[in-house]
Amino acid sequence: MLSDGRIVAIKKCNTVYKGNLDQFINEIVILSQIIHRNVVKLIGCCLEMEIPLLVSEFNPNGTLFQYLHEENEDFPLTWDMRLKIATEIAGALFYLYSAAASPIYHRDIKSTNILLDKKYKAKVADFGTSKSITIDQTHVTTLVQGTFGYLDPEYFQTSQFTEKSDVYSFGVVLVELLTGEKPVSSTRLEEGRSLSAYFILSMKENHLFDILDDRVKKEGVKEEVIIVANLAKRCLHLNGKKRPTMREVVTELQGIRKTSDDQQNYEELQYARREEIEASGVSFTSTQSCFEIDSSSS
Repeated sequence: MLSDGRIVAIKKCNTVYKGNLDQFINEIVILSQIIHRNVVKLIGCCLEMEIPLLVSEFNPNGTLFQYLHEENEDFPLTWDMRLKIATEIAGALFYLYSAAASPIYHRDIKSTNILLDKKYKAKVADFGTSKSITIDQTHVTTLVQGTFGYLDPEYFQTSQFTEKSDVYSFGVVLVELLTGEKPVSSTRLEEGRSLSAYFILSMKENHLFDILDDRVKKEGVKEEVIIVANLAKRCLHLNGKKRPTMREVVTELQGIRKTSDDQQNYEELQYARREEIEASGVSFTSTQSCFEIDSSSS
């Protein structure tokens, strides 16, 4: 806790390996360039110590991975929350590519690197392997780094990381939100141990609703779920050029949420109107009959 009462998170650097120190300093440099509501906020750092420290905002609800893959009956993620979290992650990634001081590739998007604050707002974290690039750069060529199950196959083969590589990793997180499945699992058949392969195969065989998380099946609007699933499928395309941009991903997810909110507002309005009419002593059986009453009385 700081002197002003703020609770913060302290990240220590393991200085045994020089690579760890390089990543630690890189994370500080990258985070110092970013101001976005869905990116973990850097508060300060201490580098002139035996063990360097990074100080960031504290997010009390842990990681998205914990809520998706560890039993949590006290506060399960609803469909609306999953859609909101997906939209927030996409918005943060779009910001990194388009609105930061210089474009940034995250390079390790996964559910353990998505933190949840006290209001369950998503915060993208862990920028140790991130790369800041020039505006005219289309890729960076590096030793392959990342987490198995989230790695873009194209990057794995060519060592060239692009914006579309982060899109692929986001696609895996989107499938996690849909299915509640881990990115790699030994309990699935060999051809489906990779969640992305398992998901693509299920989509191809029209078995999407067989692999969805029970809460998604129960609460999700079928049309919305299908749109999100098709978006995830496009994000996971083996050819990076055929994947959507993060701008397109954000636009599509925001469109789904707006449609959902509009429908909810409409239903609430109709309910309020019904309550008002019934309170006045007029009964009716449908919205249409309400309009008929109005037209006949004019």
